[in-house]
Amino acid sequence: MSWFRQLGAVIAKDVLVELRSPTRVSGLFFYGLALLLLVAFASNTTDIMRKQAGGILWIGMLLASTRSFDQSFGAEFEEGAMEGLVLWPVHPVALYYGKAISNSFILVVVAAALMPLLVALYDVSIRGDIGALALNLLLGCTALAAPGTLLALITTQARGASVLLPLLLFPTVVPAVLAASRATTLIIEGDPMGQVGAWLWVLAAVNLLHWSISGVLFAKAVEDG
Repeated sequence: MSWFRQLGAVIAKDVLVELRSPTRVSGLFFYGLALLLLVAFASNTTDIMRKQAGGILWIGMLLASTRSFDQSFGAEFEEGAMEGLVLWPVHPVALYYGKAISNSFILVVVAAALMPLLVALYDVSIRGDIGALALNLLLGCTALAAPGTLLALITTQARGASVLLPLLLFPTVVPAVLAASRATTLIIEGDPMGQVGAWLWVLAAVNLLHWSISGVLFAKAVEDG
């Protein structure tokens, strides 16, 4: 089986699992929604809520993503399924990119579902370009998924994995979260200085770094494991 067929098979398998049992997607959605509601009701004024909207969205995505990544290799490690994939043989790099793309897809779906609720709860209007907003959501979610997928493999079988994964992930994705939050805020409030493009380029650079390095490190982790 070619590398691209292996990649497609991994993606199709993960998407099929989520379609049959969308518990991970629904869990992430309600996790993020709970955070949006808590901050909305704790804020004193509407003006403060509007200024916080972009940052709160990405804090919610960051916190929710740890639960998604924590479960992403659950099926593979049950009854030696991970060893079976490697012996099939599936190239470790194809396995990584398949899992990372699947995780990115889940995060994008959740972010897209939360965005209308953010607009309603925080009384904001999208003054910037909708296309830029969609690109920002995509780049922000992929920037979380790339290192998150790698670290999920490393921590899955470790003691206290649910605590270890956030400790490793949060410092890694700080630049991406800051860039995505700032771009979202500028798109919501308006961008008279034309700064959104610069923040999107920052996100693109972070994605390029994470997606290129993480595949190599993932293959090494699978071989050592």
